[in-house]
Amino acid sequence: MKKNNVKIYLISDSVGETAQKIISAVSAQYPDIDMRDIQRFPFITDEDLLQPILKDALHDKAIVVTTLVNKQLVALVRDFAARTGLQFVDYMSPLSEIIESTFGIAPLQEPGALHKLNEQYFNRVAAIEFAVRYDDGKDPKGFLEADYVLLGVSRTSKTPLSMYMANRNHKVANLPLIPEVPLPKELDMIDSKKIIGLTTSMESLRDIRKSRLHSLGLKEDSAYTNCDRIKDELTYANQVFEKYNSVVIDVEKKSIEETSSIIENLTE
Repeated sequence: MKKNNVKIYLISDSVGETAQKIISAVSAQYPDIDMRDIQRFPFITDEDLLQPILKDALHDKAIVVTTLVNKQLVALVRDFAARTGLQFVDYMSPLSEIIESTFGIAPLQEPGALHKLNEQYFNRVAAIEFAVRYDDGKDPKGFLEADYVLLGVSRTSKTPLSMYMANRNHKVANLPLIPEVPLPKELDMIDSKKIIGLTTSMESLRDIRKSRLHSLGLKEDSAYTNCDRIKDELTYANQVFEKYNSVVIDVEKKSIEETSSIIENLTE
């Protein structure tokens, strides 16, 4: 049995991917109708480009599907369809007009805004993957690609801060400072402005470490929580911070969000 054919003109001020997905979804509901004859007209952003397309669509008896965000272009298509009987579907305006009338907020009318949002999403995912890969000094080579390198002794919030900043699209690596462990040579190869030192008081660090050991069911009194040991670690950390002329932030009584904001403001 021969299928009925439908010719579609897909007009967009971006790539037209949104309309293509909707057309595919509709097509699946009509297996006996061939809706594969789709002519795509991406990046249509002015009337001189749009008008001849509409005339061709009328000649071909095509259905015009648009995802235009520019109100003037949408009005042009509507007027043309009203005058000529062109079959026309606008996927963007109805919902946009409801939102605008309900909240009194005008749309951006910015072509490709969805793809920019998608780009931001994928950049954030990449930043999170980066933070996981280069957490806790796993691979110092990541320091060369990082937006920020966080240095600090154990339990100064390096990992949670790295993950939070990754969610803000920053590539962050971190390194625990241990007096007995040599510093990686990569630290000498990066801009000191990228190096952020995290510190706190001996008392606060001792309490945090004890709490950590308790949560793991381990003995709280150990070298890890020894006051003299913690003092030595903090002294060593300060020496490292001074060596690399790094920004130093006291994280005691500061939230992750606050510390992140300080870093962003200091390094803008």
